[in-house]
This record gives sequence, C-alpha cells and structure tokens, in this order.
Amino acid sequence: MDGPLAADYAVVGGGLSGLWTAYFLKTMHPDADVVVLEAERVSAGASGRACGWLSGKPIGVRDQLAKTHGRAAVIRTEEIVRDSLDTITGIFAAAGKDIGAHKGGTLLVARSASETARVRDAVAAAHRWGVPEDRMRMLGAAETRARVAVSRAESGAFSPDMVRVDPARMTVALAEIVRDLGVPIYERSRVAFPRGSAPTANGHPVVAERFAIATEGYTSTLPGRGRLMLPMNSSLIATRPLTDAEWDAVGWSEAEGVSGAAHTYFYSARTPDGRIALGGRGKPYRYGSGFDRDGVVDRATVSSLTRMLRDLFPQIAAEVDYAWCGVIGVSRDWSPFVHRFGPSGSVIMGGYAGQGLTAAHLAGRIAASLLTETDDEYAQLPWVRALPRNWEPEPLRWIGANGLYRVYSVADVLEHRGTSGRTALIAKAADRIAGRSTRPARS
Repeated sequence: MDGPLAADYAVVGGGLSGLWTAYFLKTMHPDADVVVLEAERVSAGASGRACGWLSGKPIGVRDQLAKTHGRAAVIRTEEIVRDSLDTITGIFAAAGKDIGAHKGGTLLVARSASETARVRDAVAAAHRWGVPEDRMRMLGAAETRARVAVSRAESGAFSPDMVRVDPARMTVALAEIVRDLGVPIYERSRVAFPRGSAPTANGHPVVAERFAIATEGYTSTLPGRGRLMLPMNSSLIATRPLTDAEWDAVGWSEAEGVSGAAHTYFYSARTPDGRIALGGRGKPYRYGSGFDRDGVVDRATVSSLTRMLRDLFPQIAAEVDYAWCGVIGVSRDWSPFVHRFGPSGSVIMGGYAGQGLTAAHLAGRIAASLLTETDDEYAQLPWVRALPRNWEPEPLRWIGANGLYRVYSVADVLEHRGTSGRTALIAKAADRIAGRSTRPARS
C-alpha cells in the first residue's frame, strides 16, 4: 500500500482463506470492489508451508458441530467437503495452473494393537456418520504395506478422498486467479485493528463496508482475539528426491497422504518433485502464542523427525534436504467457525486445526454468502456459529499444550510395549482435558 484504500469488501489475510473469500466475492458479485491485504507475502504463512493434503477428511468434531445444527447438517457439510476436491482442482485446471495435483487418497497406518483398535473405531465412526464403505475402508497388514511399505504396519484405513498438491504453488496460483478477476492484493501491508477506529495498514486508512478477517493461526495478534485460537506449531522435513529404485522399495505409487494412528501422529506426502515430506508437532506451542521465525526449525525437532523417517522407511537412506515449520489455528473446541460480528456484518473465520487446504475453500464460500447476505445453503452450514470459548490464559495455556503432548508421548510408549489393543488411560484423560472427543489425524 502506498496510500488510503476504499472498497466494498476488504479481506485481511492473503492465505487460502482470504484468497478464496475474495474469489467467491468477485465471482458471485463481479461489480463488487474487493481488496486483499497481506502482512507478508502470499504463501508466506501456513497456506504455503503445509504438507500438501487437499483432503476430504472430516473437519472439526462432529458431535460438537451437531449440537447446534444437527446430524444431517454435519453429514451434508462432509459431502460438500468431499465434492470440493474436484471443484478446487477443476478451478486451477481451467485457469491453466499446475499445482502438482494427484488424487491418490489417504492411508492411515496402525503399527500396534492399540493403534489398530483406534483405526477400526475411526472407520466404524465414519460409517455411522454416513460415509459409505467405498469412501473409508479397513485394510489388513498386507494391503497396507502393498500401498506404502511402512515398517511394522499392522493395519490401515484407506479413503480415496485426497488430492496431493504443492501447497505454495497452489496458494500463489490462487492469488494469480484472484488478481486476474480484478482484485488487487497488497503484500507487506500489515493491518492493525485499534479499538474504536477504522483499520489501518502501513499508516494509511482502509475503509470498507465489510471486512473478512482471515488470519487463522495469526489471529492471536489482533486486539481482543489473543485467546480465540491457539497457534499450534507443526514442523516438517523433506528428503532429497528419491531414485526410482528407492521408490520401488517404498511403493507409494499413488502418492497417498500417509499418516499414523499414534497419539503423537505423523503425516507425510510424496511430493510432486519426488521427495518424502514428513511432519509432526516438534515443539507444539510457544509461550504467549508465539510464532516461528521465518519457519526455522530447532535441531532437536529435525533430529526427531529424521529418526521417525528412518523408523518408517528403514529400507532407504534418504538425506534430509529441507526443514520448516509454521503455525495452524486451533479453536478451543477443535472445530472451524465462520462468525459474523459488528454492526456492519463483517466476518472472522478459522479453526481448521491442520485441514486448511480444503477447509479454506469452504470457509471462503461461506464467508462470501454472509458478507453479501446471500441466504443460501452455505450460510446455514454448521460452521456458521458463535465464536468458540477462549483458550485458557498463560501460563495454563503453555502448560496444557506442551504437557498434554508429553502425556501423549508417554502413552505411545506404553501402548507399543503392550499387546492389549487398549488406548492408554492417560491418553483418554488427555483427550478429555484437551476437549477432543475424537482425534482424527490431521495434516
């Protein structure tokens, strides 16, 4: 920005949530004046640092969302999410944008008796919530390893509903599409929200009829919103490109999104340029809702993820070329929201808890309906709700987030030593404290 701005709609945040909101505002109302304001640059935040899962998995806690909107609405939302995979990739294909898309599905891997029990429970729960057998099914050890040769895999669950993408390329491509629709995107234009006055950026006033706040994991920087979402840290490593012989040893021919059923789960992808990307929590939370510094990962986390990589795939010796991290927004009830606020009807959205590559598309569509007062199906979905309650104040927030992660780590050790197939009691207690009645692996 180099001067004052005025628009019908101002979108704060140039990640996928903000860009999809701008996309839908402009495609639904071509004459609307829409601007996007980004504090750094497009793809600098969580959108560009993901593992690359454009996934049709459930987003949020089903029972939580059903409390206010009912079971049928939750099932319908999941249908929309699954259908959105083809819609999203179709938008980029029509625009001639290569985002490294490959629809290979997801593979949830169990490596112990207790993990197998949890995977079986997850599959049964999906069926109870209307997911058909061909969208989520249990696999035995042989079929799991035939897909991806994960060491000591005892069982798995497969869903076809996932498209592997290059997340940074996808975010930049969406920004180009939005720009071509006539929406200016102002980078290096951090927006402040002083109480009682209009938002400003770089000292210049921004005046709009309505605002869309799409800052997700960075929302804690906004006045009065410091405890709305926990900026949960997620760290990743990426190997050098594997040789053909190494890929033959690993399998993974369909580029499935692979995750683990342990409490301290991993998530991974075969990248478009032939690497293995693998992620986990590392240091899950920084005191005072702190952020990383340009994605730099501490050595201990890199070493931990590298050991996990070696344990999962001992048949290869692929060196790690890259490591990075970033924050994702987690609401206190682990479920997404799109909330209208203020007398003008502005919106704030977020809480995807790691499912943002897909969730951002639906949140943007919902936000566009709310901002334009379009009374359609999207404006009635369960994500349209009151703000979830705040996270606890410090130091309780830091103690809870990091302490529970340690508890889950101990639970994994205990479960791998035993053969009962039961989830450790300390893990169940941690779930209740965290407020997670169900714990699907997240990307």
